[in-house]
Amino acid sequence: MMAIALDHVVINVRFAMDEAVALFEALGFTVTPRGFHTLGSINHLIVFGEAYLELLGLPQDGERVRQELLDSPAGLDGLVFASADATATHAGLIQSGLSVQPVQQFSRPVDLEDGLRAVAHFEAVRLVTGQFAAGRVYFCHHLTPELVWRAPWQQHVNGTVGIAGLTVASADPERTRHDYARLGRIDARWGLDVTDEAGVARQVGALSGIGADRAERFAVLALQGVDLADITRRAAALDLPHHASAGRVCVGLPLFGVVLECRA
Repeated sequence: MMAIALDHVVINVRFAMDEAVALFEALGFTVTPRGFHTLGSINHLIVFGEAYLELLGLPQDGERVRQELLDSPAGLDGLVFASADATATHAGLIQSGLSVQPVQQFSRPVDLEDGLRAVAHFEAVRLVTGQFAAGRVYFCHHLTPELVWRAPWQQHVNGTVGIAGLTVASADPERTRHDYARLGRIDARWGLDVTDEAGVARQVGALSGIGADRAERFAVLALQGVDLADITRRAAALDLPHHASAGRVCVGLPLFGVVLECRA
């Protein structure tokens, strides 16, 4: 069985990219300059030590529409694992009995902090849709990782240092855990927690209703190293629903159907 590590988590913001960037910046995150994929989508990253959060959307005036984003739910929509060899990853997933699309190659220009521009290249191994009801699951091979993990982008005034975990809400947690286990042996440095809606409510309280319009979903994104006093002040200033308990602050982002569990 393959050992797999988290690469990034995706929030599908569709056509509300400007609002998403403004919100995350106001919450104290450093957001990278806008990227334009050859696939027709746009993105901004929130980069941490070993993984990142991707705000993924569509341009208001784009000539090419990335249909998969329109077909996918808004909010926490993508769970992406790291691949060091896309061809080998593709073969391993097939060996595990999963249906996999051909390896996809794409790129995007990157505006660097020194005013220069470079091109980031990627290879993606995407699973055929329908195998994971919570959202899109795939693997990403970074051919130019130095254009993503850059020190100025990894510093956040709210203190966040990484992604601690992702909670999947499922009507049948046992079956869903089995499905994810087929992907490989997940790196223990972060947690993929599969639970039911009652479990989500125990985790985030009344915020569990945010985005709860599907039988299975990526329900909560947990972040670590957060300055809890700072994130509380920012959430209050933005009039976002939030509550604190035992070394953590949960913040709801209703516009995007997202709940953040911010841990110290």
